[in-house]
Amino acid sequence: MKRYDFSSIEVKWQKLWEENKIFEVKTDPSKPKYYVLEMFPYPSGRIHMGHVRNYTLGDILARVKRMKSYNVLHPMGWDAFGLPAENAALKHGIHPAKWTYSNIDYMRAQLKKLGFSYDWSREFATCDSDYYKHEQRFFIEMYEKGLAYRKKTLVNWCPSCHTVLANEQVEDGTCWRCGTEVTFREMEGWFLKITAYAEELLEDLEKLKGHWPEKVIIMQKNWIGKSEGAEIKFPIPEIGEDLIVYTTRPDTLFGATFVCMSPEHPLAEKITEKKGLTEGLRTLIEKVRKEKRDIEAGLAKKEGLFLQTYAIHPLTGEKLPLFAANFVLMEYGTGAIMCVPAHDQRDFEFAKKYNLPIKVVITPKDKKLNLEEMNSAYEEPGIMINSDIFTGLDSEEGKRKVTFYLEEKGLGKRKVTYRLRDWGISRQRYWGCPIPMIYCEKCGVVPEKLENLPVVLPLNVQIDSSGRSPLPNYSEFVNTTCPKCGSPAKRETDTFDTFMESSWYFARFACPKFPEPFNREDIKYWLPVDQYIGGIEHAILHLLYARFFTKVLRDLGYFDLDEPFSNLLTQGMVIKETYKCPVHGWLYPEEVSSEGKCLKEGCGKEVVVGKFEKMSKSKCNVVDPDEMINKYGADTVRLFIAFAAPPERDLEWSNHGIEGAFRFLKRLFNLITTHAENLREISYIEEELKSLPKNLLKLRRKLHQTIKKVSEDLETRLHFNTAIAAIMEFLNLLEDTLKEVSVEDEKVKKVLKECFEKVLLLISPICPHISEELWEEIGHKSFISLEAFPKYDPELIKEDTFILVIQVNGKVRDQVEVSVELSKDEIVKIAKERPKIIKYLEGKTLKNVVFVPKKLINFVVS
Repeated sequence: MKRYDFSSIEVKWQKLWEENKIFEVKTDPSKPKYYVLEMFPYPSGRIHMGHVRNYTLGDILARVKRMKSYNVLHPMGWDAFGLPAENAALKHGIHPAKWTYSNIDYMRAQLKKLGFSYDWSREFATCDSDYYKHEQRFFIEMYEKGLAYRKKTLVNWCPSCHTVLANEQVEDGTCWRCGTEVTFREMEGWFLKITAYAEELLEDLEKLKGHWPEKVIIMQKNWIGKSEGAEIKFPIPEIGEDLIVYTTRPDTLFGATFVCMSPEHPLAEKITEKKGLTEGLRTLIEKVRKEKRDIEAGLAKKEGLFLQTYAIHPLTGEKLPLFAANFVLMEYGTGAIMCVPAHDQRDFEFAKKYNLPIKVVITPKDKKLNLEEMNSAYEEPGIMINSDIFTGLDSEEGKRKVTFYLEEKGLGKRKVTYRLRDWGISRQRYWGCPIPMIYCEKCGVVPEKLENLPVVLPLNVQIDSSGRSPLPNYSEFVNTTCPKCGSPAKRETDTFDTFMESSWYFARFACPKFPEPFNREDIKYWLPVDQYIGGIEHAILHLLYARFFTKVLRDLGYFDLDEPFSNLLTQGMVIKETYKCPVHGWLYPEEVSSEGKCLKEGCGKEVVVGKFEKMSKSKCNVVDPDEMINKYGADTVRLFIAFAAPPERDLEWSNHGIEGAFRFLKRLFNLITTHAENLREISYIEEELKSLPKNLLKLRRKLHQTIKKVSEDLETRLHFNTAIAAIMEFLNLLEDTLKEVSVEDEKVKKVLKECFEKVLLLISPICPHISEELWEEIGHKSFISLEAFPKYDPELIKEDTFILVIQVNGKVRDQVEVSVELSKDEIVKIAKERPKIIKYLEGKTLKNVVFVPKKLINFVVS
């Protein structure tokens, strides 16, 4: 073995860990448990540095907790269904199943090379029928409880992926996976009633405060979007019906001067048929569907169609013109609004465009609004005016009193609404879990019998490059019999949204081999997940769905759990600088000369060094984990990842930084192997290390202070970078001390053995392979990964000296190390007699001495 042959060391210990199954765990109520989980990956082909960072952070914590005597569950699996895998397989011209399982094999090997302490006996892929059969069961039970339903609706459609997208999967009007602009289609599809849990999802965010990042909590709150207001009846005499509007500002009711409804509102169709405006309404509907994304973002120009009809104001009896307007969407509120142009900017712009009246009913407390001078709506709270019996009320109080009055008179009622919409889970793609529903001409829509599950996704189908699902045309799959009456029937050919699989996988890890969905004993012991780790990009999609699924499974009787993840860490991205040539575009670092010139095809143009950006193949700033492992070893990669930045911050990749991590490990390796043979037979007890020379006592004191800091930083604060810095600082002192002592001295040997052991134990969660090797080198037969984390001696962490800062007139002039036992007078005397201070005090009048215990002394002179 070469002196720094870290690769051979890593292979050796990975093999021993696997052979001895040291990371496999069982449910054991006699031990405290700790469940650490990183968001599992799509088997996309190979892991990237973002994966490495995510899994390294989780593995460090898992190893620390294991050493702290916790029974640690640290599993790994594969989020294998869905668009990412299917699109990649189609691009490479192979079957998604073959592509997926091949990638899983490759990525598993990559993860093992990094030494992650996973319990591989619990591994599963979500495309395994043994996994998704339980998901099909959950769906059928939701259907029977009224939480799953089918309806025709306007859906988000990705023309590139040929599938429906949930609202949460549309980002700035584009598909979350491929970036194609999303359009709208009216389609039948399956939905889960997440809105039934809107209030609980919102309320339970309070339980997560202090345990989840505040940003994630705010994002979920905003997405759920609770608003409190009133539903108000506006009679339409011409058709003999009431139009129900929703408003969050009942205090402005007296300022309503017109009413708008969605072009798709049922009453709009009824009125336009009567008035002969059907063609105009149809044109407006088509335009709204095309511009829906801009309308939702508030970017579309306000347009309306006057319906030649009037609604009656419920309190004043005034006739208010009724419009179908593009900015009112059927899926929000009731699909109709009262319009108060003086106090809503959107209504203000519409009123100006169509020359509609504007009436001020809320005025600021300190001034009166002049309608002629208003260039925009006044939307702030204030005092109600021109509002009959409510005039003079504070507008916030007015909201309550107006609503109460409307309820009393039978003209309206209090109403809470949510921005959150039910989760559309139907996908018109092949590579997904089949939806276990059957269509029978006699019985209608019927769920498959539970005993017939799983409805297996057929693998022997022809898939073309278009991305369209082959299932509708695959008769062996489609044609079946009705579970209810036995007549010929057809299967549902849509598949589940891939986020279904990731919404409950964390619970299956507790009992992956159990024949039923869950083993109650295992679930009770392991859940919730104690520490969940993943990217902020999952704040709404995955994390909201997982919270919803947990509450549903609780209500279906599977477990007693309100929230799936007790603590959440959203790690930053791994970013790297970019290089761009004006001729050849993005360049790899090796294509740039030391003078900053483009080397491609002898170009020679000045290269622009860009900002640090997320690693991307298109920008040529990707770092291959395999390449780094082969060059430096897994421990070096892990050390750099943990040291380069706090977990929640973006990590700037630096070749200089990883070189530094490599040098540190070589230095540690060299230091310990140099003395290992001399220390193998050395043993010690803590008591005999109490009486030591000053330099060795100082070293032990620093060691135990380091143990305290590293323990707190690794386990409690998750400040892995500062923990590593503390270990490095201690190593510096250790090397300096070794220059002052004889390593043949017995006391020195004992202190050195303690230092080596404790340092290896401290760094082993971060660099497990080299720690195992050096642990063995100094005479141990056990796995360091299973050793107890070191404890500090409370007496030794107390400082016996401190650095006194000496100031003269507030400016630092000197500093000196002094004993904590000295009195104030003794410290003042030492400070006065310092040569650097004498010259500042000579010939001056000492007016005052400011003394801050254990910190500083300031001589005030004139």
